[in-house]
Amino acid sequence: MVERVRSYRGISTRAALGYLESVGGEQTGEDTVAGDGWRASVSAEKVSIGPSIQLTEVTVAFEADSDDVLDPVVEAFSQKAIRAGG
Repeated sequence: MVERVRSYRGISTRAALGYLESVGGEQTGEDTVAGDGWRASVSAEKVSIGPSIQLTEVTVAFEADSDDVLDPVVEAFSQKAIRAGG
């Protein structure tokens, strides 16, 4: 099993789930999406970026049987999340 964990600021969990669906997944639970040979779970927490500013940081835990399956999914998701989140 291959795993990758990535965190993104400036997107919502709802947007993250939508991006995972747009890269070939289908929502299988409240915070999980599965595609052909891969799955991902989404969580969120507030993080401080200064003395008075907090942002939502969304963490996506990706897993698959091989790098060949997982790498394109992580790359495609990251491009969408980075463009949206800034």
